[in-house]
Amino acid sequence: MTNVPNPAAVLRVVLVDDQELVRTGLAMVVDSQADMRVVGQAGDGAAALELLAATGCDVVLMDVRMPRMDGVTATRELLARNPSGPRVVVLTTFDLDEHAFAALQAGASGFLIKDAPAEDVLDAIRAVHSGDAVIAPSTTRRLLEHVVPTLDLDMADPTELPDIAQLTDREREVMLLIARGLSNTEIGTQLFLAEPTIKTHVGRLLAKLGLRDRVQVVIRAYETGLVRRGRD
Repeated sequence: MTNVPNPAAVLRVVLVDDQELVRTGLAMVVDSQADMRVVGQAGDGAAALELLAATGCDVVLMDVRMPRMDGVTATRELLARNPSGPRVVVLTTFDLDEHAFAALQAGASGFLIKDAPAEDVLDAIRAVHSGDAVIAPSTTRRLLEHVVPTLDLDMADPTELPDIAQLTDREREVMLLIARGLSNTEIGTQLFLAEPTIKTHVGRLLAKLGLRDRVQVVIRAYETGLVRRGRD
């Protein structure tokens, strides 16, 4: 007897890209999986917002550069309308893209290079749906180091900022290590703590700072000055 996936367990994916060929390729990759399916496609950000207002989905693969409305604006508006809405993964043509960083600031859970292997795309969809970031923190940090000189960051003492001040010393320490690119396992090793304990600290960080995932933790660490370019 053939196993039929539980409809409630199937990940619903929306594809947003101004190139039909790219959408077609992504749709073939996504629909080849038993646990996910494409429920809609759009050619620009404005069309995507209209589609998503009427179509429930779990993950959006969003091109960052499109006519009429780009992926950054669409991501910002989508998550402003529904902060607990679908996870967004932005698609870029190269990894050090300031537009990708802007999308992360807008609430995207990560980014993928358009020529990423199909398995990476599928892993990314599953990862963001489970609440993880789809890019390594070290990659996020490299992007931040590239674009942070152009940002107007708060240079006040980060410990005096309200959102940072509410953290315990241990939570602030974990936040700093996340921003430095360490995984939960590596943080646990450095702090001599079990990985489940680190996961608890990360969960509390996200809750206290109102953030969606680890990518947002890294960005907040830079925005508040807890981590600064060229300084550990």
